[in-house]
Amino acid sequence: MTTQTGESPLAGLRTVVTGASSGIGKAIAIAFAAAGARVGIGFRRSTDAAGALSIELGPGHPLLQADLSTSEGCTSVVRQAFDAMESIDGWVNNAGVDVLTGEARQWPAEKKLEALLEVDLKATIRCSRLVAERMRPGGCIINVGWDHATIDGMAGGDPELFAAVKAAVLGFSKSFARSVAPDVRVNVLCPGWIETAFAVGVDRDFHAQVEANTPLGRWGQPQDVAGAAVWLASPASRFITGQAINVNGGVVG
Repeated sequence: MTTQTGESPLAGLRTVVTGASSGIGKAIAIAFAAAGARVGIGFRRSTDAAGALSIELGPGHPLLQADLSTSEGCTSVVRQAFDAMESIDGWVNNAGVDVLTGEARQWPAEKKLEALLEVDLKATIRCSRLVAERMRPGGCIINVGWDHATIDGMAGGDPELFAAVKAAVLGFSKSFARSVAPDVRVNVLCPGWIETAFAVGVDRDFHAQVEANTPLGRWGQPQDVAGAAVWLASPASRFITGQAINVNGGVVG
């Protein structure tokens, strides 16, 4: 990815993407590297996938393993990042709990809520604060929300929990953007229906319904979110902070 002047938009920037071993996080890490950034690859358990991504990106992109469901894990990933790269220009809090597929799909609601609070919300707050303390002026933090937390919501047990937690991420981010301005920018990316692991097994009628209700006529791809992340991390968005950007094909309610 290059600008109209032929320069890579993130050339020379040192960035970190948490939850980078798959899905949206992986797409953002790949896009950042393609745009010229050095990328710290944050992951918890997916050692093989994270290692494969590191090989794909090439030398200079460190692996950062930590359990972000704990305060100690958040402190560890930030410390690893600064040890490996000395300074950080961009940080993407993408790590989140998947409560829609696999074993977690059968968890009781209370367990799902606790997991979402620890990783999607508390880790976002903890990492944002720790990174901002040491980030150089001009730095950028991008937090990942959900478009249904900014528009009309969605009925159902899991959507209720997810929307509540992501709405909290949005509220924190807007306030934190004021706290760390003008040195650090803080924004939120709010993906809509994106074809990640959940979309693979979703009911085909529901899949078609999403397409029909989306003005751009399709599900989003992880690369669509990654493109927005590159822009938010680049100098092109240097006057943008405290904002939520829906990446959802034009759905407004």
